[in-house]
Amino acid sequence: MAQIKRGGKGVRRAVKASSRAKTARQARARTSGVLDSVIGLLPFTDEQLQRIFLSIIIGGAVALAWFIASLAGVPAMAQAQVAHLASDAGFEVRRVRVTGTSRMDEQHVYSRALAQRDRPMPQVELEALREELLELPWVKDARVSAQLPDTLAIDIVERTPHAVLEKPDRLVLIDAEGTELEPVARDKAKEMLMISGPGASRQVADLDRLLATAPALKPQIEAAEWVGNRRWNLSFKTEQILALPEGDDEAATALVKFARMDGQNRLIGGQVATFDMRAPPRIYMRVPGRSDQLLANASGTGGTP
Repeated sequence: MAQIKRGGKGVRRAVKASSRAKTARQARARTSGVLDSVIGLLPFTDEQLQRIFLSIIIGGAVALAWFIASLAGVPAMAQAQVAHLASDAGFEVRRVRVTGTSRMDEQHVYSRALAQRDRPMPQVELEALREELLELPWVKDARVSAQLPDTLAIDIVERTPHAVLEKPDRLVLIDAEGTELEPVARDKAKEMLMISGPGASRQVADLDRLLATAPALKPQIEAAEWVGNRRWNLSFKTEQILALPEGDDEAATALVKFARMDGQNRLIGGQVATFDMRAPPRIYMRVPGRSDQLLANASGTGGTP
């Protein structure tokens, strides 16, 4: 007698399998749709996203190579291997971007940064490069960073010109700390405070504090001479000179007193050429030609019978 095999269980299994496959496809479609939506919200192009993912993958490979070589006790080999992998993957300095320069010649920055060109990123000594940049007169601070895969970013904080230091052979821009920045032509230094005298650059901060005690006089002062490494002579735009005494407190007191006297009697712009306040509380005033006139008067008086 022929036997008939029932296929009910097999059909049910096939239906279940088909249902599971359909559910999986729907789940994948939903997941893919959500992932595409999330990626679409990110502010990156497809090319940028590919570079980001590539950087993550290569970075992981480089880290793995370093870890394996370190376990083997050969850190030098690890460094070489990491540098080789990074270079092959395009992780080497190909571009240098400099920001923050407005007064200085940024070519001085590039000349130091380009020494790192074509070097694998893991071998770039960022702190050493920063120390080199800090040696430049105009650079007050510098931030150096590696922006993968191939850019060295340098942000410069410049010093601000504050005054002009008069030397025997040239004029030099200096900042508020007395740091010499670069030579300057006389015609470009007309509106800046002129400072002179041996050791004057080391006294810039003290001079600023002194002038701050008499703010009404400060715009009228065009030069300051550090005399004998102990005191200041101030020159006004009227070519009149004020000789101040030694000592920070004594000089400040004399300058405030002179400002008060000028406010009452309009000394600046008058006939007096020199105001000598080196022996407080007295003030001596010299008027050009006055001594000759007194001598002439005395001579004429003496000749009268």
